[in-house]
Amino acid sequence: QVQLVESGGGLVQPGGSLRLSCAASGFTFSWYAMSWHRQAPGKERELVATISTGGTTTYANSVKGRFTISRDNPQNTVYLQMNSLKPEDTAVYHCFADRGSLYRAYWGQGTQVTVSS
Repeated sequence: QVQLVESGGGLVQPGGSLRLSCAASGFTFSWYAMSWHRQAPGKERELVATISTGGTTTYANSVKGRFTISRDNPQNTVYLQMNSLKPEDTAVYHCFADRGSLYRAYWGQGTQVTVSS
């Protein structure tokens, strides 16, 4: 069974840091591009960061310079290091696995990040 299980969310003060993890199972992780998306209540889902199978990364302008996506293929895990957190980063963060349009893609169930003083 395919699973993407996010962890590491929680409540943090502005300026603080969190590291999210997404543990994958049930598919060949190294063949998939991975990404993090977030969605706040009443807002559209936003692409936060991507990492290709080769390790190339992209970031939304809103998080560039503050967030870092990485992957550990032997551990089947993708991470999102979040620094200098702002209240507007508050959202449910979802992990996404994508091998291209010929293949099914997978979503995790999400982990809540709340940035508040």
